[in-house]
Amino acid sequence: INYVDLLKREKIQDEKIQRYLEVLDQKSQRLKTLTEDLVEVSQITSGNICLDMQPINMVELICQTGGEFNEIFEECGLTVITRLPQEAVMVLADGSRVWRVVQNLYNNVAKYAMKDTRVFVELKVNEGYAEFSIKDISAQGIHKSAQDLSERFVRGDESRGTEGHGLGLSIARNLTNLMGGTFEIKLDGDLFIVSLAFPVILS
Repeated sequence: INYVDLLKREKIQDEKIQRYLEVLDQKSQRLKTLTEDLVEVSQITSGNICLDMQPINMVELICQTGGEFNEIFEECGLTVITRLPQEAVMVLADGSRVWRVVQNLYNNVAKYAMKDTRVFVELKVNEGYAEFSIKDISAQGIHKSAQDLSERFVRGDESRGTEGHGLGLSIARNLTNLMGGTFEIKLDGDLFIVSLAFPVILS
């Protein structure tokens, strides 16, 4: 990555070499992300991770995450239908980790949802649990089971090329479980549904 950065600063005029540098940059950044995610998976599964469990307002967290993805979803032609309670919904979780979980789910939608479709985001309180779900229609046929999709290095469609490495859902599931929540994937044809739940605490 550092050597690619140094070469880019040389302002090379040859268009062919510039294209080579772009490819090197993209591939090296993808490897960097993969390495970081592998380290995170290793820490989670080995229990070598420190959690800072605090009361977290899930309504606020989902609003913030959704705002960060508005532009990305608009570029993909995705219309997000969000249903959130008016009042705060508090859960006990590690703020940065639960944000990572929700971010992974939004990233999954941005990568794999069919363009020009609707995405449904919902948070509701049911029997003492804060239940968050996100639903989208997959752009490609899903050829794996719901259980397989949350395993490491498994993607719904192996023809997706370089997009994703199959760790996002695994990280999200393991982090959720580590914080005392539940994580579930459901498939209905090409409809992809991910839901997670945490016990509600009084604010």
